[in-house]
Amino acid sequence: MTKERPILFSGAMVRAILDGRKTQTRRPVKGWALDWLQSDNFTPEYVADPANRACPYGQAGDRLWVRETHGYGGDAYAPDLYYRATHPDAPIQDRWHPSIHMRREDSRLVLEITGVRVERLNECSDADAVAEGLHILPASGRYVVSPGEQYAGLADHDPRAVYADLWDRINGAGAWEANPWVWVVEFRKV
Repeated sequence: MTKERPILFSGAMVRAILDGRKTQTRRPVKGWALDWLQSDNFTPEYVADPANRACPYGQAGDRLWVRETHGYGGDAYAPDLYYRATHPDAPIQDRWHPSIHMRREDSRLVLEITGVRVERLNECSDADAVAEGLHILPASGRYVVSPGEQYAGLADHDPRAVYADLWDRINGAGAWEANPWVWVVEFRKV
């Protein structure tokens, strides 16, 4: 049976999904699954078996609806819905609402999971780093998370280095070096 679950994404990652650049997400393994991965009973085949439901994000064929920062504008009785990722200057009524508070009916993005695996974060390949939504700068061939970041010294010819910096920005300094177990969720936009 296909299941549907919510998932949070930042504005930059929402834009990457909309542009078709982001087709993977990595999320830290937590709780009992982490204990299991660190035990002597771990087998990679168990993760690939959809019957086990080990991944909290789902299995191939399941769907994720994207929660993102949003706000309401216009008439109080028939408000317009704006998404901060694509309308940062929208005339909202009060304030931007954090993504965690997005209702299902307000979500504009649904993703179908095409594959799930578990690996150590540092096993991320160059192609995987690019699939995390990186931009390639045509003039230099360097990678960035968002256009303009090259002016802050955040561009690199190595996509893994750019992704490692992004991971540390999201998860804290040293998070990439810690090399945690992660769920790798591959998806396509529905």
